[in-house]
Amino acid sequence: MVFSSIEFLFRFLPIFLICYFLTPNKYRNVTLLSGSLLFYAYGEPVYVLLMLFSIYINFILARTMAIANDERQGKGKPFMVIAITYDISMLFVFKYFGFFANTINSLLGKEFLPELSLTLPLGISFYTFQIISYVADVYCKRVEMRGSILNFATYVSMFPQLIAGPIVNFKEVEENLKERKVNYRYIEWGTCLFIMGLSYKVLLANKIGSLWNDIQTVGVLGINTPMAWLGSWGYSMQIYFDFFGYSLMAVGLGRILGFHLPSNFDNPYCVKSATSFWRKWHITLGRWFREYVYIPLGGNRKGKPRMIFNLFVVWVLTGLWHGANWNFIIWGVFFFVILMAEKVLLLKPLEKSRILGHIYMLVLIPVSWTIFNITNLNELIKYLSRMFGIGMEGSMPVDSGKFFELAGTYGWLLVICIICCTPYPLRLLKILHRNIICKLLLLALFWICVYELLKGGSNPFLYFRF
Repeated sequence: MVFSSIEFLFRFLPIFLICYFLTPNKYRNVTLLSGSLLFYAYGEPVYVLLMLFSIYINFILARTMAIANDERQGKGKPFMVIAITYDISMLFVFKYFGFFANTINSLLGKEFLPELSLTLPLGISFYTFQIISYVADVYCKRVEMRGSILNFATYVSMFPQLIAGPIVNFKEVEENLKERKVNYRYIEWGTCLFIMGLSYKVLLANKIGSLWNDIQTVGVLGINTPMAWLGSWGYSMQIYFDFFGYSLMAVGLGRILGFHLPSNFDNPYCVKSATSFWRKWHITLGRWFREYVYIPLGGNRKGKPRMIFNLFVVWVLTGLWHGANWNFIIWGVFFFVILMAEKVLLLKPLEKSRILGHIYMLVLIPVSWTIFNITNLNELIKYLSRMFGIGMEGSMPVDSGKFFELAGTYGWLLVICIICCTPYPLRLLKILHRNIICKLLLLALFWICVYELLKGGSNPFLYFRF
């Protein structure tokens, strides 16, 4: 079940909220946990048992680890290793084993490993990272092991952020899990954020996604350079408003329930460098890799060669986190190379110039998302060749009028997307959300979204299986 669905908006959410607000404060975690498990089981009833077992085994190991550390710091390390090994193993089996087996078999030229065809459990990448962060924080005594398994299970499975983040640290919601206030202002602001996120998802991401589909229908051999860039810009807008919209809905739902979930985006398309971009895109994922991979590896404390190696590891893992395919690894290495180039040479001139940095990102962003999007490496090479005007054998005659047709159909939508990439829409919402006219506009946007969903058009969620 996704937030941008009729089932969620008119069945699950109203029933859950009625039950939640009728529940006395001290029992609300029970209601939230029950509702979250039902939400998850709606899509994958079998894998809810996997998540529950992960919650149980990690809680027991974390508690045992904390008791051992109380006797002598470091004595609990074996329990931390066991817990994290279990978590990574589950992620590897379900998400990466097929890719690993296929790669080994291809290298050996025979079926050495069975290529399992397992369905990827929804949200496993997100809740696994949350569990690992909890275990590591308990070991390092950033979080005290004094809560109940109910609070831990609620933290891991909380439905607003279960499927697609943000990736929340336990200490960020620890106090809210114990006691949280729900008042009219929280509900009002949370509802505004939810409707804004729903609008971004349904009215922008879903609509502009058709541009990429139209380009794919023409085929890479039948497009010219302007059409290739138009398609990549369209996909860049789709993935941003798809994920940003979902994150806004998650933060809004969290606020309605009394939680202060961290923001996951900060106008990443308005920056002048890839360095700034990755401080503002999927903020909680970048934070997780910094705190639980980069710094434990030594960060920048052990000299420049070690820092470069640590960053390389982080970016390969960042690519793999997004998907078990070579294009995701290439995507991660691509950003590693770009970030190194900026660190050594490019960053200062890009940040100083008012225009140069934005032109640079106008090229870099669609190229990076093209690498991210096309999993077939041959098709990826062909598409990138088209983007940069490199001739290809076997190309079909290109209908030059098709570009103007697509630009005329989607140009106005791209302009709206560009405006909504700036901080101004949310700033206006924050200032005017209590104004009756603003509320009426939001209400109208909500029902337009409902109408679009009832029409049954394309409603994918690109991060649904990460």
